[in-house]
Amino acid sequence: MIEILYFAKIKESVGIERESLDYDEELNSIDRLVDHLAARGEPWRQALQGCSKVMVAINQELVKGDAEYGDGDEIAFFPPMTGG
Repeated sequence: MIEILYFAKIKESVGIERESLDYDEELNSIDRLVDHLAARGEPWRQALQGCSKVMVAINQELVKGDAEYGDGDEIAFFPPMTGG
């Protein structure tokens, strides 16, 4: 099982804050997971693959799309943060 968290605008777009999914070895990279979630249609596609960059963390560590995750991991999607 993996836990997926959605933050800020992404959470607003998809309408949920978190969900649990059964772990699937075929979806064990962030890019593959994003493709799987985006296949749900709009607004998933726009929120995760749209023109704005999406940041991703596995177990609270920032990662790139080719990063792999395992059973029991927490994956978080959030928009880029700005500082001032």
